[in-house]
Amino acid sequence: MVTTPGDPGCVGFPEDSSKENAMKNVKIGILGIGTVGAGVYELLEKHKKVIGKKSGIDIEIKKIADKAAERRKLLNIPASIFTPDADDVISDPDIRIVVQLIGGTTVSRELMLKAISHKKNIVTANKALLAEHGVEIFKAVVKEEVEFGYEASVGGGIPIIKTIRESLVGNQIDKVIGIVNGTTNFILTKMMREDLSFDEALKIAQELGFAEADPYLDVSGWDACHKITILSSLAFNTPVDMSKVFVEGIEGIHMKDIQYADELGFVPKLLAIAERHDNGVLVRVHPSLVSKENPLAAVSWEDNAIMLYSDFLGKSMYYGKGAGAKPTASAVVGDITDIALKITSKTEYNKNRYSFYQDLQQKDFETSRTKFYFRFSALDRPGILSKIAGILGKNNISIASVIQKETEEEFEHVPLVILTHEALEADTRRAVKEIDGLSEVEGKSIKIRVIEG
Repeated sequence: MVTTPGDPGCVGFPEDSSKENAMKNVKIGILGIGTVGAGVYELLEKHKKVIGKKSGIDIEIKKIADKAAERRKLLNIPASIFTPDADDVISDPDIRIVVQLIGGTTVSRELMLKAISHKKNIVTANKALLAEHGVEIFKAVVKEEVEFGYEASVGGGIPIIKTIRESLVGNQIDKVIGIVNGTTNFILTKMMREDLSFDEALKIAQELGFAEADPYLDVSGWDACHKITILSSLAFNTPVDMSKVFVEGIEGIHMKDIQYADELGFVPKLLAIAERHDNGVLVRVHPSLVSKENPLAAVSWEDNAIMLYSDFLGKSMYYGKGAGAKPTASAVVGDITDIALKITSKTEYNKNRYSFYQDLQQKDFETSRTKFYFRFSALDRPGILSKIAGILGKNNISIASVIQKETEEEFEHVPLVILTHEALEADTRRAVKEIDGLSEVEGKSIKIRVIEG
């Protein structure tokens, strides 16, 4: 049978446009109309009909709360739906979903818990709040039997939460490794491609809006720490204590090391890594030299990418814009629509979506094993290489390759670059401390972890 658009049997075309009238209405309230909130408002207004046609749901913004009244005029928000009081949103009996887009971990925590206690379903993009208070929040969510969407808290518009929770539900995930901070990725890309110092690259990132005026959370690694805490707890289905995550930022990355790494076939990245072990989980954030053969090495500028290692699917990577109003708003609206579908279809509440069935021990970072890049500033005299090699060997660290840069000056300090085989973190700390104490070695040595596969 041949069908044409408009025929009752033609898949994908409505028989009667009047079916739009049968759409079910779900009212939402938004707390906070900053950068992300503005993006969410714009998306919901611009694509209201598209969302309705795809989902069969009319998502109606009933109230928006923000103390900054000037934001209402700037975004052309009707005065009838705007309020300076968050309680107007939380206490409204018609509002089924509260979209919590207020930053920080104090007021936002209080408002979120209050909204949950009022039986409101929640959507949020607040990664710091979830990383620090996730266990408490999820307990409240399960107690009150409300839905909770937090896709936008990690990876911007990359649907990584949904992928782990739904698409890979039949897999055991053993490792999560990713570039989850666009600011640091932009800075390191700029340093590598244009031979800029960290300070020069940071200044450009700030001028272009990729870095905040105060970039501490990004460059120190703490933003990435928030995200990997959320991802690892979901991937391994266990509470993860953010205070036990090892965190090291990119402030100490030198142009010299980027140049030497390039010669050796590596690219610098700030990586967030979580691994499952027989006796627990290990979660860490630190600069890494990534092999150019690894797909993560090609992730440049402000983009993000997350790689998952699972038992049935194997290695898979998820790539896209990790920040910004539009990508984040896309994730928020996806969560709103998912929850709205559960509300309208009266789906039975499933507490397993928000409960941890394991309580795995968090391992000390000193027990981790990886390959290392060392750069020592050593006097160019006979015997110093064997002395350094002896200290490394004594601490169970095997050398894979050595580069020694020459100098025309006699008895000057020269860079000595060493790549190691896999070694224990605790052993490298002891070795570097002893090497730094040698009279032939100047200043503090550089140590960067190496990721190949």
